[in-house]
Amino acid sequence: MHVRSNLAIANDPLLLRRTLGLFATGVTVVTVAGTEPHGMTANSFTAVSLDPPLILVCVRRDTVMHDRLLSADAFGISVLAAHQEAVARHFANPRRPLGHRQFDPVDWFPGGFGGAPLLADAAALLECELWRTYDGGDHSIVVGRLVRFDREPDAEVLLFLNGRFRQLDREAAVDLTT
Repeated sequence: MHVRSNLAIANDPLLLRRTLGLFATGVTVVTVAGTEPHGMTANSFTAVSLDPPLILVCVRRDTVMHDRLLSADAFGISVLAAHQEAVARHFANPRRPLGHRQFDPVDWFPGGFGGAPLLADAAALLECELWRTYDGGDHSIVVGRLVRFDREPDAEVLLFLNGRFRQLDREAAVDLTT
């Protein structure tokens, strides 16, 4: 049996971030509507439940999105396609314009439930109503009840791993559904 004796104590934020970055995630843009609509790139997103249909996203407390999301009744999630790295970088840039202007560089439309902007070329689109929020340290854990969704069946998704955007190698991927 191999015993790992060099486990680090979780008090080094940089080492912790690098360690947690070993877990590959998809990349999303979370959006809210209103007089000042807002979007934010997020990779802390996951399915919670199928019945009821719930998803969660984690949002840093010191971001513009935090207060806007917690005061909204509804929000949108656009799961980014492999070709949308520039979109992910745009909505992660803290110096981008705020309000409606931040959506000028992307093709989007208002969702049918709550009007949150949804990105037209995304691999999947989800519209949620705010269901619950939980304390998550320097983040809030926001749980949404899924109301509407759509997906592109053959879309490849953008991934985030080791602090970098990635794409799956279609030739190397194994289809486990057959």
